[in-house]
Amino acid sequence: MHPVPFAGVNDVVDTAVEAEQLGYYDAGGNDHLSTMQFVRDAWQSPPDYFEPLVTFANIAARTSVIRLTTGIMVLPMRQPVLLAKQVATLDQLSGGRVILGVAVGGYRDEFESVMPDLKNANRAELTRECIEALRVLFEKPRSTYQGQYIRFEDVESYPKPVQAPLPIYSGGNVEGSIRRAAELCQGWLPAKMGPSAFREGRNKLDSFARRAGRDPATIATALQSIVCLGRTTEEARETFVNSSFDLFRKSLQGTMMKGVDIGTYMDINLVGTPDEVCAKVDAYREAGLDHLCSLLFVGNTMDEMRAQIRAFSRYVIAEFPGTGST
Repeated sequence: MHPVPFAGVNDVVDTAVEAEQLGYYDAGGNDHLSTMQFVRDAWQSPPDYFEPLVTFANIAARTSVIRLTTGIMVLPMRQPVLLAKQVATLDQLSGGRVILGVAVGGYRDEFESVMPDLKNANRAELTRECIEALRVLFEKPRSTYQGQYIRFEDVESYPKPVQAPLPIYSGGNVEGSIRRAAELCQGWLPAKMGPSAFREGRNKLDSFARRAGRDPATIATALQSIVCLGRTTEEARETFVNSSFDLFRKSLQGTMMKGVDIGTYMDINLVGTPDEVCAKVDAYREAGLDHLCSLLFVGNTMDEMRAQIRAFSRYVIAEFPGTGST
């Protein structure tokens, strides 16, 4: 989930298997087809970014109930006919456990490297078209779509997903992401925002949904957050600052984390003692959050990261029985 070159493919799969055993709701994986410039600048050897859908197919074969979430699939880098086939196949293989979190993507340089012919495209409009195209491909016997960027004719794509509709969550914090969730999707998946900002976004979502003739109660809300637990507040914050996550934070200061200083960043993420983190989770619940999704656990080694995963299960998930977590 983050640019640290420490996880091998067996580490990734084994972590998801353990997450199911610990009672987590979903295993999340994000989407990088090329290494971003800030990662190239930070490390001589590039990290392995395993393709999420192929990885999830392996995880599906070794698990039975944990949901499989793309958090986030970068739609402007994906061809929708092929993507629809892949996602439907994964939903079949997993027995209907896929959540397709999608977004524009946080790194313009990666998009331009992978899709140079579309470097001048409006990525928000391209994302909207891809969501619309996926829905047609998932639900129609024969599919035709004509957009500014995406076109296909008389495509007969089978199998269909097990889930009807297959849940697509619009990722992102900006108004366009919220509008896409309200008008086209089954959920909204923002990242790293505090309860008050989340409540404001939820209110916008409800308003946009009503204007589109949809019942806001049918649209789920999730949240991607960073988790860093410590015995004291200071220990948790020191662990975060000394991890690669601070580099990750700085890489997004020009986009989704613009204007957010490090103190505020730790305040709005699940960083602190177990009691402090439980209080934050409860505040999100009070603000209308349905579930946490694709959490990012701080650690500079696999052992450190999995220790955080186990601690969150023991001290936080256990405090919210029956709700499910991620």
